[in-house]
Amino acid sequence: MKLSHFLIVSTLALTACNPSGKGDGHLVILHTNDTHSAIEPDRHDKGGIVRRKALVDSVRAAHPDVLLIDAGDAVQGSLYYTLFGGEVERKMMNNLGYDIQILGNHEFDKGLDALAREWKQLNADRLSTNYDMTGTPLEGLFVPSVVKEADGKKIGFIGINLNPAGIISADNYKGVKYEDAVQAANAEAARLKKDEKADMVIAVTHIGYSNDKDYDDLKLAAASRDIDVIIGGHSHTVVNSADTTTPTWRVPNADGDTISVLQTGSSGTYLGEIDIDLNTRNVKARLIPVDKRLDDRLDSEAEAIIAPYRAKVDSMRAIEIGTTPYEFGRKSPEMLNLLSDFVMMRGAELCGKPVDIAIMNKGGIRSDLAAGTITQGEIIDIAPFDNSIVVTEIKGKDLLDNLAVMATQDGNGVSGNVRVLYDPETKKLNSATIDGKPIDPGKVYRLATIDYLAAGNDYMTPLTRGNIIARSNEVLYQILIDYISQDRINNLLANPDKTNRMTFM
Repeated sequence: MKLSHFLIVSTLALTACNPSGKGDGHLVILHTNDTHSAIEPDRHDKGGIVRRKALVDSVRAAHPDVLLIDAGDAVQGSLYYTLFGGEVERKMMNNLGYDIQILGNHEFDKGLDALAREWKQLNADRLSTNYDMTGTPLEGLFVPSVVKEADGKKIGFIGINLNPAGIISADNYKGVKYEDAVQAANAEAARLKKDEKADMVIAVTHIGYSNDKDYDDLKLAAASRDIDVIIGGHSHTVVNSADTTTPTWRVPNADGDTISVLQTGSSGTYLGEIDIDLNTRNVKARLIPVDKRLDDRLDSEAEAIIAPYRAKVDSMRAIEIGTTPYEFGRKSPEMLNLLSDFVMMRGAELCGKPVDIAIMNKGGIRSDLAAGTITQGEIIDIAPFDNSIVVTEIKGKDLLDNLAVMATQDGNGVSGNVRVLYDPETKKLNSATIDGKPIDPGKVYRLATIDYLAAGNDYMTPLTRGNIIARSNEVLYQILIDYISQDRINNLLANPDKTNRMTFM
């Protein structure tokens, strides 16, 4: 189906933010992105969806026209998703009263049938401007735009999704057709202003604030004329209008005007608030911390929804499997090195031969490992994806090509016998060695990794040129749980490696 036809035949909803009709000349938009199943506060006591509800309720009580919007990746990252497949997140987002939701890449993690089953039960308007879902289980669930009326003004909303190729497993979005993000956004934004007489257009996106792979919020802003505000997600960028050390929130569009580009980071530790003066179109923005100061206002109904699920989550988090004398931070070299070395160890056992190199991705690590007792639930939180470990035979040239891709990502995980140097400015690969020897383009190497990467995801397309020779029956987190339970990686836990194995000269 052609993009133009897709936009024309889709319906447009016109609803009022404030049924009483008594406005104050302002529209307040509350927004979240990449909350990643963070139902409970994190180990630093930040976030928590019931706390978020307390904030949302207080803002709604103070303003007549309020919208609550999510920019994708509301799921994946904790036991609540691993065990219940999005059910808890969906119930809670309905309870909070989200008005608009769009898809992130992780909404596809359990496939189209599971995604359709959950999203059919959402109360929010579901937007997707640049996915054609004809013939898939998602057909009919999404519209390309919606218009909300606030104090006599019409505000149009569009939903812009990322290119799934290279980031979502192919089988999980089979049949969904991606349309050019900027072309689709500009076409629908122009239509909303011309045909629907929208006074403003807001793009809700899941393409990242800034990236080198595809379109991002900055590129969309620079190419747009009819978009007034961009509410983004995917890159986990904290954009704080009050803090000049964070990325800028006011950027030029194609006409040289400045428009607002906003994002809240990740894991629900902030709630974004945008205050729009509907008469002047002036935008004010801030990030509101979600923390323990809200605990005296928690909603009993919301708590009751979570309670039966929490019991099972807590039971898994109580199963002790080992100990570690050190903390492994989610984004630390120690954690990336630990998992890379573990994958190499398991890979060698799978194929019954030494493995030359292991590769892991930073994005596959979703939580910290605290010092002290290790529980089964902690390990699943750290690596919640249904990935198996595979061993491939791959030519040195293809391996070098893939390490070059990893250099553009500012490095990723490699086993301890590997060192990679790249240029910090150009992100070009300078050198790569295995056991101190330069990788030979003509030699065949045995590589241990996860099947998600071997299939070319996280943009590691060169890995698809390898030939898989061994595969685990269990998913990575179950293997890791078994290894820790059997004291098989005590040495890795007791001797964290802080080395940046991929680094710049």
